[in-house]
Amino acid sequence: MNPPEPRPFTGRHAAIMIFSFFAVIIIVNLVMARFAISTFGGTVVDNSYVASQQYDQWLSQAEAGERLGWQVGSELDATRHVIVRVADRSGAALANANISLHAHHVLGRNGDIRLQFAATGAGQYRSTAPLPAGRWQAVVTIRHGADVRRTASAFE
Repeated sequence: MNPPEPRPFTGRHAAIMIFSFFAVIIIVNLVMARFAISTFGGTVVDNSYVASQQYDQWLSQAEAGERLGWQVGSELDATRHVIVRVADRSGAALANANISLHAHHVLGRNGDIRLQFAATGAGQYRSTAPLPAGRWQAVVTIRHGADVRRTASAFE
């Protein structure tokens, strides 16, 4: 008894293989593009060239803020109000500071939020409004007299 003859490889088989190969690639690309579009919320900066021109200025402002030696901590309380604690270089509470917060949603789906703060104790300040639920990146600006310090924080 002889084994069965193998079927010949024809042009039809080659066409099916090539079509299947490209169909898989196209389907995967469409699925990945759909996921990318549905989860991308926007840009980090609107114009990267303009942002690059301001980079040195931002660095010098950050270095000036660091030289102040202020100790800054921020957190959310149970009601989603932001609590900021500020102490000077020696660890003494920094009183009479003006604090503000500019938060933007990590995925850009929600608009930016600005919060103001009221003093609640020695070197402690509480936002006057709660931060909505979600993941937020925030810049806390602390002004005390002519001195300014900005710190970045993330909240969930």
